[in-house]
Amino acid sequence: MNFTVKLKNAISSSGSVLCVGLDPVPEYIPKPLRETFREDDKLILDFCRRIIEATKSCACAFKPNTAFFEALGSKGWAVLEEVSDMVPSNRILIMDAKRGDIGHTAMQYKQAFFERLRADAITLNPLMGMETIDPFMDDPEKAVFVLAMTSNRGASDLLQRRFEGRLSLGEYIAEELAKKKCKSSSHLGLVTGATQTEWIRPVLNAFPEAHLLIPGIGKQGGNIEDLAEILKNHKGLPIINSSRSVIYAGEDSEDWMEKVSIKAAMVKESLSIITKQYV
Repeated sequence: MNFTVKLKNAISSSGSVLCVGLDPVPEYIPKPLRETFREDDKLILDFCRRIIEATKSCACAFKPNTAFFEALGSKGWAVLEEVSDMVPSNRILIMDAKRGDIGHTAMQYKQAFFERLRADAITLNPLMGMETIDPFMDDPEKAVFVLAMTSNRGASDLLQRRFEGRLSLGEYIAEELAKKKCKSSSHLGLVTGATQTEWIRPVLNAFPEAHLLIPGIGKQGGNIEDLAEILKNHKGLPIINSSRSVIYAGEDSEDWMEKVSIKAAMVKESLSIITKQYV
């Protein structure tokens, strides 16, 4: 299925543009579950299974951050494979890998994340050059989300600096991706942080058809109303990520899964001013 069609269907069936980020840290996992498992890999696997179950009705997508699985060593990759299989087939699976390399190396990343893990999309870092995107551009069922204006403070070090006559390097990246669009079977999208709303507009203007992966709401403090205003005329579809504020909403309570489910529903509702443009 074409990526855009699958994303539209996922937003429609969930009634939401919410993406739940899977960033499992063993010591943050609710105590009742921690006490059940001695091995971190089994703990993380069961935690992710329960998070997906508790939030799948409210989310159009799930985004495992690969670093949290890779930190477990070889067992972590096995957990990531199992977690990937747990994501419902009518939801979008985004691998937050932030890879970026050239030639044969990029092809291996593509094989790892698109073929072995069967992800629908991946995040890529373009700072080794726009050619690093090319190996991922041949599959209409897939998408890449390229870092253009991230939600962290360090975005000011590079992405917010003026570049080649543009207001920012992020704007230049978006413009270059827009040029590649006609040569790509895969969807080319952007990562644009919700905490950087004053910087997003020129980035979106440079590539108005791009679907967007938007981190930064919740713990990072992105304002949903400001974001809704900026997205009003954007043609691409937004996927708005929330990680810690959802998955750790239950803290150490016995009914932590119920609290996670309630929090996901609350975030879904708060995003409705954006979602209603797309359902």
